[in-house]
Amino acid sequence: MLNFPRSPRSLQRMISVSGIFSNTDGDGSNDRDSDAPSAVCHKKKIIVANFLPLHAQKDLKSSKWSFSFDEDSLWFQMKDGFSINTEVVYVGSLKVDVDASEQEEVSQKLLEEFNCVPTFLPPELYKKFYHGFCKHHLWPLFHYMLPMCPDHGIRFDKMLWQAYVSANKIFADKVMEVINPEEDYVWVHDYHLMVLPTFLRKHYYKVKLGFFLHGPFPSSEIYRTLPVRDEILKALLNADLIGFQTFDYARHFLSCCSRMLGLDYESKRGHIGLEYFGRIVYIKILPVGIHKGKLESALNHPSSSIKVKEIQKQFEGKKIIVGVDDMDIFKGISLKLLAMEQLLQQNPEFGGKVVMVQILNPARSSGKDVQEVKKETYLITKRINSIFGFPGYEPVVLIDRYVPFYEKTAYYSLAECCIVNAVRDGMNLIPYDYIVCRQGTHKMDEALGVDSQSPHASTIVISEFIGCSPSLSGAIRVNPWDVEAVADALNLALTMPDLEKQLRHEKHYRYISSHDVAYWSRSFVQDLERACKDHYNKSCRGIGFGLNFRILSLQPSFRKLSNEHIISAYKRTYRRVIFLDYDGTVVPQTSIVKTPSPEVVSVLNNLCNDPKNTVFIVSGRGKDSLSDWFAQCENLGIAAEHGYFMRWSRMSNWETSSFVADFDWKKIAEPVVKSYAEATDGSYIETKESALVWHHQYADPFFGSCQAKELLDHLENVLANEPVVAKRGQHIVEVKPQGVTKGLVAEKVLSAMISRGKSPDFVMCIGDDRSDEDMFESISRTASSLSFRSAPRCLHALLAKNLAKLGPGTNAAFELFHGRD
Repeated sequence: MLNFPRSPRSLQRMISVSGIFSNTDGDGSNDRDSDAPSAVCHKKKIIVANFLPLHAQKDLKSSKWSFSFDEDSLWFQMKDGFSINTEVVYVGSLKVDVDASEQEEVSQKLLEEFNCVPTFLPPELYKKFYHGFCKHHLWPLFHYMLPMCPDHGIRFDKMLWQAYVSANKIFADKVMEVINPEEDYVWVHDYHLMVLPTFLRKHYYKVKLGFFLHGPFPSSEIYRTLPVRDEILKALLNADLIGFQTFDYARHFLSCCSRMLGLDYESKRGHIGLEYFGRIVYIKILPVGIHKGKLESALNHPSSSIKVKEIQKQFEGKKIIVGVDDMDIFKGISLKLLAMEQLLQQNPEFGGKVVMVQILNPARSSGKDVQEVKKETYLITKRINSIFGFPGYEPVVLIDRYVPFYEKTAYYSLAECCIVNAVRDGMNLIPYDYIVCRQGTHKMDEALGVDSQSPHASTIVISEFIGCSPSLSGAIRVNPWDVEAVADALNLALTMPDLEKQLRHEKHYRYISSHDVAYWSRSFVQDLERACKDHYNKSCRGIGFGLNFRILSLQPSFRKLSNEHIISAYKRTYRRVIFLDYDGTVVPQTSIVKTPSPEVVSVLNNLCNDPKNTVFIVSGRGKDSLSDWFAQCENLGIAAEHGYFMRWSRMSNWETSSFVADFDWKKIAEPVVKSYAEATDGSYIETKESALVWHHQYADPFFGSCQAKELLDHLENVLANEPVVAKRGQHIVEVKPQGVTKGLVAEKVLSAMISRGKSPDFVMCIGDDRSDEDMFESISRTASSLSFRSAPRCLHALLAKNLAKLGPGTNAAFELFHGRD
């Protein structure tokens, strides 16, 4: 299932100083993903979705297949947002079964005539993939239903997950058949294909890849119940741009990335970006629109005019409330009917004058839950009609059959109010359709017998839990669970003054007209192009296996140290200096046990016992802890608290930095830091002789980060006149004296050796975060100084320049340093 094809070649081969930096791994035999665009290219947009935008029909007599584009499909309509000369290729499944013996012929026909590439999934695989994992696991969970009740769902089944992954792999293989990875853009759609980005990124490191989720994305408390939560998040992060319908959905996704993967995001010039292993994954928030021209064409169709006259006659003298919903548990149909019942109870004058027409679209999945919803809908409808109805009048009219589009437009055109009462929905474009139909066309106005120059009006009652709610500011928003409030909203919609209805309608119509499906697709593609513009300015390296695969993106100036050269230079030189950071370098950053292992102590002793070596541990930790941990290392130099304390060996005395005169500033800072520690569960204070550190790695990630920003701002204000600096680090806020840095340690050690006439000819420094860059800069300055008779071999090994950029943990960084994939 997870047998990936051979990876493209890794980093571009680079040589800086002869022999010091190695050629990158790989034999260069795989050139499917080159580092520069080809001279001849043919750009196209590849749209990948679960289903192709096609109608398919087989003639029973001739056994011939006939196909046509489904003009109602969003995938077909979105091409209006592309330039006229853009080639669009669709990848997806057909909605019909095609015999295996016919699949090759059908594939050829679809590619040649429709630019469509079908993905023929075996029936058993498709059942497990779509009806199994997608509909029984992802769809309910993404709509906030926890897998707790066995009657309404099934426990997590790993076989269904494997089918989901296998199906995504088949889709990815089909994309690879038609893609030009250097030029084409791939746009993947919806929750059915969330791991597909990993398969494409594994094969083509620099593929231009976007993903759009059309449904809701749940909060982290809901999403984290999914056993394969990390795999899906990491797969989505292999895209360049991830789109969501609303800010809430994007916020939930970002929260999941923060809480489960330890990633932070930031907004720059209006664009939200996540740094993930050196790559910027952009987040886009843009609700999808409708194809207004398609609706207007339907309104002008003779069938719509005929149908609107029939409905007008059927409900003459009555106000129509229309609802159109799929038959599923999240549409709130029964809650809507209860609100109608409440409306009639509270307002007897509406009896015989108000009708709710509820159109039930066919269910997209089968199950006990759907049957129960359908049963409940019919029971409530029967009760309402029996209590409030009379001969010639039914308050609720259920239409439980296939309703052609022209018939829906007729109901929309006549309805006084449209209600969408879903308890959770991704976007729901029913209100958009309703508003355009209420705006009407010249022919529809003729059929309705109204003056086309007269102002148009509409009212919408909309659930606050659906995606289009934030976009329709003139709608009456409701909590669908509050039946009385929904009934009051319906009453308001029916009795609202005409002028207010007109103003609300005009506001909505302007928005829908300017934010149609073409605007949506054009905007997404523009942002995708912007997100991918730096692809060929960076070097990429693939790391990880299976669905944990990710790309490490590096600047072209990145140079990988050669182990062979380090060993060779070490053996040839006589005055060596080695600087080692402690946390994250000598011991893992995530390790609970911070004491060095016996193996580490043994290695350090071996280095220190060589008279040619000067070895220093340079750490932010206190001198007492470091002294105890390295008591067995007699010749090891230690710089504690970022160099405030320093000693050359176990027998020498501690030297104190001359930068610090007093610590009166602690009296000001300590109460401030203490108040934040008390207010932030999981945080704690580390008091050093020269510094004060607030740690929040065990606090809630979001709250801890917010508190850190506030604390930093607070400290900068109260310590503005003190000789100290307050800085944020990896899950810390630290206050320390100005001028005390790790760079001073390196400078002091090297200067001392130079002054004694023992200029080093080998300098090696290893660190894992930004504080260690001070050492690198200091070493570089000293190495270029004229004080050296000849420049030493200087090897800077930054294991993980910024853990937030490379991801949680330092595994990737250690792999880089040691030359492992």
